[in-house]
Amino acid sequence: MLLSLLSFAAYAQFDVQPAHYMFFQSSYNPAAAGSEGLFRVAGLHRMQYAGMPKMPQTTLFHVESPFPIKKTQHGAAIHFMNESIGLLTNKTVDFQYAYRHKLGKGYLSAGIGLGFVSLGFQGDSVFTEIESDYHDITGDMHIPTTAEEAMNFDMGLGVYYNAEDWYAGISFKHLNYPVIRWTDYSVFTVRGTMYMVGGYNWQLKNKKFQIKPSALIQTDFSSWSIALTGLVEYNQRFRGGLTWRLQDAVGILLGMDIISGLTCGYTYELPTTRLLSYGVWGSHEIFLSYSFDILRQKKTSKYKSIRIL
Repeated sequence: MLLSLLSFAAYAQFDVQPAHYMFFQSSYNPAAAGSEGLFRVAGLHRMQYAGMPKMPQTTLFHVESPFPIKKTQHGAAIHFMNESIGLLTNKTVDFQYAYRHKLGKGYLSAGIGLGFVSLGFQGDSVFTEIESDYHDITGDMHIPTTAEEAMNFDMGLGVYYNAEDWYAGISFKHLNYPVIRWTDYSVFTVRGTMYMVGGYNWQLKNKKFQIKPSALIQTDFSSWSIALTGLVEYNQRFRGGLTWRLQDAVGILLGMDIISGLTCGYTYELPTTRLLSYGVWGSHEIFLSYSFDILRQKKTSKYKSIRIL
């Protein structure tokens, strides 16, 4: 499947694709909520195409946790995103639930995400002083002339399987194709997007080293985006590697566990398109997360002595 997709061109889509996607899987697949078995708080900030006026900037924040109900396993998460791309702003909130079923050496999960997407456009900042014999932008009713913002209901579904050494999942965001209507003439439809993700943890003979390849395929069925990443982890604390997106960018990833449960990471990417020749310096991305075991049971032991009795 991957080889067949490589023949398609990759173009920008509605959803941002962070370089650290392997650490934010529940942000695009609700079935991955709570899959790590840890309570987790994480945040990410991405500055894309640094040096470009009104460059795209994205901030992600989420909280997720597993929880049991009697003898069954479940997961829940809440995600927030704030993004600005030129004159367009995109804000989303997503509440997720996943049911996890023990299967083989791992868990098979099915999840649903329900939330809202809010789009804004700074119509009062549109540059209209353009001399053209073909188009009069000042009289185009399809371009808002004032600051506009509207929102609509959004939902997604997903399936996810994770074991000790590997994981895979497929999901569909914006399942209902939300329609954002700013004015009678200004309408924006958020296209549904399918995600396919997979990864493997390869333990080397030297137990201190692990190689962790992963891949993410994203499509709205009119364009495709493919990301391939290879990480090397040392002593389960330090990591580094390379990432590549088809016809988009190549970059380096660095990260470490500061203390137990507290993880940080940084990525620098260079575009592989013509943007590089126009003074675009690349993209920066940082993330920070903290995890702990909320389900750990306290072990207590009782001892009775006949002499004490």
